[in-house]
Amino acid sequence: MIRLLGAGLAFTGRHGTAALAVTVFVGMALPALSAYLRPYLAVAVFLLLTLAFLRVDQVAIRSRLKRPTILIAALLWMMLGAPLLTYLLIKYTGLSALGPDVALALYISTAAPPVMAAPAFIYLLGLDGTLSLAVSVAAVIVTPLTAPFVGSLMLGQALPLSVASLAVQLSLLLAGAFIVSAIVRKLVGKDRLMRGAHHIGGLNVLLLLFFAIAAMDGVAASFASKPLYTLAITALTFCLALVQIGLSLVLFAPATREDAYAIAHTCGTRNMGLMVAAFGGTLPEFTWLWFAVGQFPIYLLPMILKPFVRVYCRLNVNSVTSQT
Repeated sequence: MIRLLGAGLAFTGRHGTAALAVTVFVGMALPALSAYLRPYLAVAVFLLLTLAFLRVDQVAIRSRLKRPTILIAALLWMMLGAPLLTYLLIKYTGLSALGPDVALALYISTAAPPVMAAPAFIYLLGLDGTLSLAVSVAAVIVTPLTAPFVGSLMLGQALPLSVASLAVQLSLLLAGAFIVSAIVRKLVGKDRLMRGAHHIGGLNVLLLLFFAIAAMDGVAASFASKPLYTLAITALTFCLALVQIGLSLVLFAPATREDAYAIAHTCGTRNMGLMVAAFGGTLPEFTWLWFAVGQFPIYLLPMILKPFVRVYCRLNVNSVTSQT
């Protein structure tokens, strides 16, 4: 039985990236289970973070740290530039009149670090994911500092937690996951972890399925009762992700196109679940719906944008060839 389970996990891990896009639809198709699992969403986030730290390629990160300029620039843009631009948009365009629930939705969509699966999406597109990995890890580390600061500006008294409480909650989640992963890494050993990479990948997909089911609580009912409204919210989450990707491509145009796209796509896939977990899983109805349907662009954009990526990166190759 144990061997059978291990083989199943390994198989899931080998085909995990393709399976990710299915998880959100599975979650929406099981509304009763979603309601039951919703209180455990923070547990799923913690376990996903632990696995992410466990799978971090330290050699790849060190190689990127040798050229830190683009890494620092990407980190500043993702964790301060994009959310502060959103803050200015809310303040000077009248979006604040729509209420704090909308501002909170935009906050978790721009102040959260990238999902730790972002490098896997980059690899799926046929690009080098090491820059995405380095940026994702660095963003997670600075989140307890940047997210409370941006939250105090963007939301003020409407922030569900005090700035200090939010910083503490985020720090506990991240530090706890890092410590647990370090203990597992020490007990299991580097070699066994490398041999079990597919098993860990399979477990990661199962946890993502758990997360997707918990996150989709109320989404099926919303589609059934207010289909146009729910579709409009879903479309807006896609638009916000694409705007972040587009602005990042423009800002990092001086870099190689592969690096620019890696940064852009990473910026467009925000780990809203981490922020929700820090808030204790309690959000206003609109913000929760935004968070839930906001999982669709995260898992579907890699497939949707794949033709664009092929053309975009091929243009880079042609331009380099013509210059040489």
